[in-house]
Amino acid sequence: MTEAELIAGCQEADTKAQKLLYERFAAQMYGVCMRYLKNEMDAEEALLNGFMKIYQHIGKFESKGSFEGWVRRIMVNEALGFLRKKEPLHIAIEDNHVQVASPGTADQELAEGELLELLMTLPAGYRAVFNLYAIEGYAHKEIADMLGITEGTSKSQLSKARAMLQRRLTGQEVQAI
Repeated sequence: MTEAELIAGCQEADTKAQKLLYERFAAQMYGVCMRYLKNEMDAEEALLNGFMKIYQHIGKFESKGSFEGWVRRIMVNEALGFLRKKEPLHIAIEDNHVQVASPGTADQELAEGELLELLMTLPAGYRAVFNLYAIEGYAHKEIADMLGITEGTSKSQLSKARAMLQRRLTGQEVQAI
């Protein structure tokens, strides 16, 4: 079934098309949800709620961009909404002065699971901004609009998230000077 046929079938509430749509995108979108949420049950709930929204609003897809991008955006928004309910997205202020570690060697590689675990250690606000900017490719203006923060806050949280990840990658924790 082509993408156009799949979309048309879902617009007509064809259960076979809906099932195929789910099978085609579920694994990938589950990964998207897991990047924002800390546990599997929350990610699964966000995934299912996201698919319900896709089925309900598929008539709004205008075929101007990629369908996968449209699906991804719904999942990101669903995961962020779920995250807002579970964890505050406020900035985690560090009271101590932090010494940033020197960059590690470029040949160090992390498995995808290890990277996901590392991302899960970030405070919710840092994690959301890092995912939206570095992984999803949103601009700071878009992130600010999505999260209800200023553009400067988005940039600051990204910078702090990167510094925190860098320290954790090199094995250094936050230390007071």
